[in-house]
Amino acid sequence: MSIKKMNQFLPDYAVHPGEILEETLASRGIKKSEFAKRCGVSDKTVSQIINGKAPVTPETAIQFERVLGVSAAVWSNLEAFYRLHTAQVAAREKLEKKIKWARKFPVKELVKRGIFEKPANDVDAVEKLLNFFGVGSVRAWEQRFKELSVVYRHSSSFKSAPESVATWLRLGELYAEDINTTPYSRTRFTAALREIRELTTEPPEVFEPRMKDICADAGVALVFVSELSGTHLSGATRWLSKDKALIILSLRHKSDDHLWFSFFHEAAHVIRHGKRGVFLDESDRMSGDKEDEANRFAANMLIPENEYLAFIARGRFYRKDIEAFARRIGIAPGIVVGRLQHEGKIPYTWHNRLKRKFTLVETSK
Repeated sequence: MSIKKMNQFLPDYAVHPGEILEETLASRGIKKSEFAKRCGVSDKTVSQIINGKAPVTPETAIQFERVLGVSAAVWSNLEAFYRLHTAQVAAREKLEKKIKWARKFPVKELVKRGIFEKPANDVDAVEKLLNFFGVGSVRAWEQRFKELSVVYRHSSSFKSAPESVATWLRLGELYAEDINTTPYSRTRFTAALREIRELTTEPPEVFEPRMKDICADAGVALVFVSELSGTHLSGATRWLSKDKALIILSLRHKSDDHLWFSFFHEAAHVIRHGKRGVFLDESDRMSGDKEDEANRFAANMLIPENEYLAFIARGRFYRKDIEAFARRIGIAPGIVVGRLQHEGKIPYTWHNRLKRKFTLVETSK
């Protein structure tokens, strides 16, 4: 993840070059008027520089060097640092008005995950959040993430907090920056899904790196980011560019049936629902034509509809029947159990031992 931690010594004060100039002239016994004549500038110009009302321009810095023997670079650097410091002070004053904004974000969790150091104060928290999101101001953040509001407007049942969702998505983006993908190809990604389906019976140490590589070869960055407080997300899909899609999975329910259904659900958004907008999926909450289509795609990709209908028609859902059916169609038995439970064919207390449990290990940077 492309987040750099930097420790720098930055003094919280800056001296205007005019003060240094005044001290230098006094120590050498040079009158201001005499100095102005030797520099070829007006008395007013020297007075304004000394009083901090005028800057030391590059041309003036060169003149100062010729008269005083102090490098023009020194005068220019003093001026630049003073101007930067003045701008930073003004910026901090603006940030003080955004403290309430920062308090809506899961800052403690970002610190715990090692994304950035613990903020020194409330203003520093605002600064660190802006750096994390890669924006120059809160207004810029609002513009960049305003598309999330579309999701909230279209679903009154959406329970995740906007700021936490934006943070979770940003983590996914940052992880995806380290993933090199070929330009997206719908044909290759469709073929990739059939190959990934065969991995459902494999252990995580086998399927996780393999499915990431397969997706990347089709133009899709796949990342796993565990939930943040204030979110209830199983997955999300968005496009980082016209040639690179992003799928984020949270492994919220920690079982193989939910993991694989969530992946193929997000894959459906990539294949069928265009390159604009963001799809955020909360388990058993999201509805609408595109979400319903993605649900059907995932269900039928994992268990072909004709196979599933023939299986449930027999009405035999003992463990050995489920295992035999799963083995015949080439998927993990937990996926079959999950679908039977979801559709009310068996109680949620049945056959849970056939489901495999996973624990998401966060990538550390």
